[in-house]
Amino acid sequence: MKIVCVARNYSLHAVEMGASLPERPIFFLKPATAWAAAGEIPYPSFSQNLEYEAELVFRIAKGGWNLSAEDVLDAVDAITVGIDFTARDLQAFLKSKGLPWEMAKAFDKAAWWGAWLPIPPDWENIPFKLLRHTEILQEGRGKEMIFPLSRLLSEASQYFSLEPGDVLFTGTPKGVGPVQRGDTLRAFFGETCVGEVWIT
Repeated sequence: MKIVCVARNYSLHAVEMGASLPERPIFFLKPATAWAAAGEIPYPSFSQNLEYEAELVFRIAKGGWNLSAEDVLDAVDAITVGIDFTARDLQAFLKSKGLPWEMAKAFDKAAWWGAWLPIPPDWENIPFKLLRHTEILQEGRGKEMIFPLSRLLSEASQYFSLEPGDVLFTGTPKGVGPVQRGDTLRAFFGETCVGEVWIT
């Protein structure tokens, strides 16, 4: 299993990060060891600023390379909400030096996703959100993505062969921010709570 992630796929998030809008999807990977399956997120010792990024996540059901437009939507079979955790201070340092920033994104237990759900026909209009206790941290909809799901799948498969069991993180809306030890975060797709994580 690999975790394929998309950077800057919501325009207001790009603005809040002081970044330009991409002309085509920007991908990065997280290894299987980044999956925090149990929901416990240890605060990394190398960071003083761990941030959450809530995202719509899709499960790859059919593998393939260089998928055509006709094939891409058959490639996924489930949807949920996940969190891409980022060591933001480390990422900023690496970016300032012109260095790759996988260390800030792909560390152990830097990704989590909730229970898988069937993909409804109107999924793009269904809000997803992230709460800390009762406070809404982020809220977005798939229709707000710069690049639609079909293009993300098609272009990702030009670089990485997609395999059954892989997951696709589709980018985060505005509102990213820090977490603290002791925080509990809950993710929702529509009115359904797909799961929760806690920071230790």
